[in-house]
Amino acid sequence: MTGQVVVTGISVAAANGLGVHDWWSATCGGKTGIARITHFDPSPYPARLAGQVPGFHAEQHLSSRLLPQTDRVTRLSLVAADWALADAAVTPKDVPDFDMGVITASSAGGFEFGQGELRNLWSRGSQYVSAYQSFAWFYAVNSGQISIRNGMKGPSGVVVSEGAGGLDAVAQARRQIRKGTPLVVTGAMDASICPWGWVAQVSTGKLSTSDEPTRAYLPFDRDARGYVPGEGGAILITEEAGAARARGARVYGVIAGYGATTDPRPGSGRPPALRRAIDLALADAGMKPDAIDVVFADGAADPVADRVEAEAINAVFGDRRVPVTVPKTMTGRLYSGAAPLDLAAAFLAIRDSVVPPTMNIDPCRDYALDLVIGQPRRTPVRAALVLARGSGGFNSAMIVRSAP
Repeated sequence: MTGQVVVTGISVAAANGLGVHDWWSATCGGKTGIARITHFDPSPYPARLAGQVPGFHAEQHLSSRLLPQTDRVTRLSLVAADWALADAAVTPKDVPDFDMGVITASSAGGFEFGQGELRNLWSRGSQYVSAYQSFAWFYAVNSGQISIRNGMKGPSGVVVSEGAGGLDAVAQARRQIRKGTPLVVTGAMDASICPWGWVAQVSTGKLSTSDEPTRAYLPFDRDARGYVPGEGGAILITEEAGAARARGARVYGVIAGYGATTDPRPGSGRPPALRRAIDLALADAGMKPDAIDVVFADGAADPVADRVEAEAINAVFGDRRVPVTVPKTMTGRLYSGAAPLDLAAAFLAIRDSVVPPTMNIDPCRDYALDLVIGQPRRTPVRAALVLARGSGGFNSAMIVRSAP
């Protein structure tokens, strides 16, 4: 099967809004959710800001039996999957078990559960086993718990390619649908704002150490100083277009094209591979660059990485020839959850004919980008390119467009 794959359901959890309506309203309104960490005392750490999901109370949605067995990222994922299915008007018990699958992504999530297991088991001399079991359990639960909760016996998996993983998971979902599975739950949630997770993130040296929420995360800015982590993401319901039409589903848009590359090792003398990922996505979609109405950039807020991304965009589209936006300046970088959140924004941009803004930055003119800054831009959006990069050299690009 090589038919179109469409998105029929979306759910969102982000620092500036819980649920699609609140998040999209806040995003178009330029509302930031970045603030000082409240999940634990961040005073001893050099980085103290994050994008934390507000108002999420798992006990309102999950059973008391399930709560002790899960951590925040798993709870977010389970509840978001429920919301996405409801948004798609899908009742899992009414769908044959093997007609539904789950393919998600993970990067930084699982630290909270692992930290708890280590704390519980350290005194029993099982710390090494418990660490392995914690993360093995987490990666299984990321999709497995969604599958079990909803009786889904189709293809299941978790993609791990750091920040690029969210797009890679959606691409894998599209691949499985084209092989014959009518519906796949996909996307990603990430959450690791806990002491153990924070130590791991700080150790990379890539986090912003600013204490000013509006000046901490500044992609494509002369004062770029690293990124602010966040928690959350988006879960999407993907379906074969014919099956979606047959049941009268509302369609947000089409997954039109995808490309993925890996950067050469440092010092090899070979160029970065992000542009090649964009070219592959355009070729897969059968589209020319001038058909793209907006680019949702990765926005690393690292001067070297920002320049690489700007040069890749300009090499494909030309200097200042396509609007570029980084709405994650309001939520922080969500690791594997970031790109699915940008996909959600792209579909809503298509629906509402608006490009959400990049907030708080004073763009470096050397990058020659047409950045949408401060206010949303009203313009028809028929197709959008979403870019994502992961630590280790992963590059992914995905094109979504309006449904016919």
